[in-house]
Amino acid sequence: MNAITTIKCPQCRKETTLTGNPYRPFCSQRCKMIDLGTWADEGYRIPGEKAPESGDDESGEQ
Repeated sequence: MNAITTIKCPQCRKETTLTGNPYRPFCSQRCKMIDLGTWADEGYRIPGEKAPESGDDESGEQ
């Protein structure tokens, strides 16, 4: 059974296939690069408290 799996591109929501798609889960190189740029610009964030800056030692140890 050779079922073709289709998904929606996480960037533009256009339907695309998983099989044989070199850009999966995206539909194109353009959508893949847009997503990469968003990661590079720190556009995706996990909600919560801001992490301490590197070099800050809040543990009190010296």
